[in-house]
Amino acid sequence: MDFSLPADLVAYLTELDLFIEREIKPLEAVDDNIRFFDHRREWARTDFENGGLPRHEWEALLRKAKDLADAAGHLRFAVPKQYGGKNGSNLWMAVIREHFAAKGLGLHNDLQNEHSIVGNFPVATMLDRYGRDDQKAMIDGSIKGKYRITFGLTEPNHGSDATHMEARAVPATRDNVKGWIINGEKMWTTGMHVATHCALFARTSGNDGDARGITCFLVPATSHGVKIEEYMWTFNMPTDHPRVSFTDVFVPEDALFGEDGRGLSLAQCFVHQNRIRQAASSLGAAVYCINESVKYARERKPFGKALAENQAIQFPLVELATQAEMLRLLIRKTAWEMDKLTEEQIERTLSDRVSMCNYWANRLCCESADRAMQVHGGMGYSRHKPFEHIYRHHRRYRITEGSEEIQIRKVAGFLFGYMGPGKH
Repeated sequence: MDFSLPADLVAYLTELDLFIEREIKPLEAVDDNIRFFDHRREWARTDFENGGLPRHEWEALLRKAKDLADAAGHLRFAVPKQYGGKNGSNLWMAVIREHFAAKGLGLHNDLQNEHSIVGNFPVATMLDRYGRDDQKAMIDGSIKGKYRITFGLTEPNHGSDATHMEARAVPATRDNVKGWIINGEKMWTTGMHVATHCALFARTSGNDGDARGITCFLVPATSHGVKIEEYMWTFNMPTDHPRVSFTDVFVPEDALFGEDGRGLSLAQCFVHQNRIRQAASSLGAAVYCINESVKYARERKPFGKALAENQAIQFPLVELATQAEMLRLLIRKTAWEMDKLTEEQIERTLSDRVSMCNYWANRLCCESADRAMQVHGGMGYSRHKPFEHIYRHHRRYRITEGSEEIQIRKVAGFLFGYMGPGKH
């Protein structure tokens, strides 16, 4: 069994590194753009006088980097070839995302908002797999920024348990047009401040707790009755995570996204891709923290003796490095297996491994960032080092983004036999 990376993947990592040095680093350095990544990053990114939203200059810089990557053929790597991509696999994406995150903060890759010069486009995957032809036509625009489709699943009273959502959609006719009327609220609908649409999930049939009966709709953000109620300030600012209300929102029949009553299939399509790739990024961020700690411990010599000579410094970093090596194998093996399965097969037979990767990578990243702050002493806790930024972001992941407890519950479901093969 050969665990080495394919030669063409290694070559592509080198190509990406050269592109970063040639195109992205100069853009990062010009016009004091480094302010978005050094100790000023939170203030530079956040318009505190405008609800804590991202500053226009920050989002414009990210768009400029994406456009450079798109022109070079990198941004759409994971997108199907018919939309200008390279059919990049989950395995390749996992390796690339770890590689990028291990470089530290930079315009090439920013975990706080999922920005990367090799894009992660789960909504494009949803459109390709479940959309009608007219909806698939939105894929190119969603990559270029013409369309921004947010994800409306979580609710104020129903976070990780989407099957008990309170949002409802009922058939209706307005001005001789058949469609649906939607009422409900959604939380953490990231990007709603610039959204053109919300992929909104609402119950159309069945009972609370049923997986069937939940339907997805592409709701135009400017629809009458759509209102941003508040922006939720978070560990890491800026925030683009609002609570949004939908009051008697009418959408025509062609707003239906996927099959009536089978909306959770779209949601699973979104989260499986996101969670394995997020795990790889979290691993990369952990590796960055570990490597920086080792480097500093070898250089720093308090009282004339290198920190690296102390077992109290060595042993915790050895433990973290060991966990990182083991996790890397699990992530790559899981991603490789995902590439051979359909979404339904992944949910039935492999989603426990995706959950293992996700929750353990986030935990490892938090522990590695915390250890890096301790090793670096006072400077480790200052914003002149990125460790507090990394810690806060991944602590937020552990709480919200497929929260750790929910991931562990899924693993337990497979382990104790009430989920998994034959249970769907």
